[in-house]
Amino acid sequence: MKVLFVTPECYPLVKTGGLADVAGALPLALTPFAVEARVLLPGYPGVREQLTGMRKVAALPKLFGGTGTLTAGRTADGLEVLLLEAPHLYTRTGGGPYLDADGNDWPDNYLRFGALSWVGAEIAMGRLGDWQPELVHLHDWQAALTAAYLHFEKKPLDSRTAPPTLLTIHNLAFQGLFGTDTLAALRLPPVALAPGDTDSMEYWGYLSFLKAGVMWSTHLSTVSPTYAREIRTPDQGMGFDGLLRARPDHLTGIANGIDDTVWNPATDPALDSVYSVRRLPAKATNKAALQVELGLHVRVEAPLFCVVSRLTTQKGLDLLLDALPRLLGRGAQLAVLGSGERALEDGFRRAAEEHHGNVSVTIGYDEPLSHRLQAGSDAIIVPSRFEPCGLTQLYGLRYGTLPVVARVGGLADTVIDANAAALHDGVATGFQFSPVDAEQLAAAIERACDLYADALAWQRVVKRAMTRDVSWSSAAGAYIDLYRHLTTGA
Repeated sequence: MKVLFVTPECYPLVKTGGLADVAGALPLALTPFAVEARVLLPGYPGVREQLTGMRKVAALPKLFGGTGTLTAGRTADGLEVLLLEAPHLYTRTGGGPYLDADGNDWPDNYLRFGALSWVGAEIAMGRLGDWQPELVHLHDWQAALTAAYLHFEKKPLDSRTAPPTLLTIHNLAFQGLFGTDTLAALRLPPVALAPGDTDSMEYWGYLSFLKAGVMWSTHLSTVSPTYAREIRTPDQGMGFDGLLRARPDHLTGIANGIDDTVWNPATDPALDSVYSVRRLPAKATNKAALQVELGLHVRVEAPLFCVVSRLTTQKGLDLLLDALPRLLGRGAQLAVLGSGERALEDGFRRAAEEHHGNVSVTIGYDEPLSHRLQAGSDAIIVPSRFEPCGLTQLYGLRYGTLPVVARVGGLADTVIDANAAALHDGVATGFQFSPVDAEQLAAAIERACDLYADALAWQRVVKRAMTRDVSWSSAAGAYIDLYRHLTTGA
């Protein structure tokens, strides 16, 4: 089966979050199922240099305000990439793929990702190069307009027809909203914005890329079963709950996996000492090395909690600041890696200054450090107010760093709470809390501290966490079943 992935980012080529990890790992995980996957990605600066075997696929002389070229190459691990090279759209310096140097959205993002979606549709119709997919897998709002272009596609001159589309919603909060005056530049007909029409991409006076995908994709998926249920409710639906309830048989929740070759404590080159379930004492070596690296007191008896996250209220990091006195009061330590809202960055900086040796904060993102945090910490805190799936808790499980998570979305699906029954039955893998507030987070942290004080009980839970299958194998099987249903009806 031939599958085209349309995505705004893909690890290791470009990454701002978990979407990139999915787009980089899932296509390779599908290979054993005889899936020939190719990933369509914008040609951001530095991406071409990471690919080998580059070749030209097609010229794009009229690409949304300039010219472009579709090229193809491979990553070091064999991922086939179709690169949309268009300097007028993607050669930018600033805060990343979506933001300028001041942290604001690029004003022409509608053209940048409209072009990505338009090219995705052209490839889907077999008009660019000699490869046509049997299914198109779209990722988030930046790729969702592909479904609109295919929906409004005029009957082709030959027998080729549009393949089915699957839109994966990684985070419903990001909806791709732009002024309705952008419609003509996006090469879509006026009927696409019919006011009040349910068959429309109009959304409260705006044009919504995500709504286009929700309306016109053949099927929808999201990245955990619980999140699929949550987004059908007014509380978590972000205004889309009615649309999603209207398509009850067209939304599937499939929990993400992780690349367990990249995230493997037994082989990870970023670590001070590799380890495994059978060589678990070596994890303590990583803890001591991490404490030295971050300027923390080297204390074996102190449970070390970490955070690797965007520092936002959605991620619940304001709750952690409120709960910090309880964490420190138990003699625990905290190491934070991330960036985001200025107030939260400042709050964690102040905490590090006031509690030197027990709190560390690194503002920004550092991939090797994120691996060392997972290996050297005892627990990872993920207190998100909502979380479609989450990946850091899966990395934590893989590295024996027990997750402390809010009972929402994919966090609820992937972590088994260490309550009395789960501990007795030997199935616990972390700590859940609900409702999502500072008091319950602090209580979960204290439960983790209590368990940490019982070294043998803690080690049993760590070993159970590390032996959980968090790879893509299960998720890939679920996706292939969905692909087959969409392409054959079976």
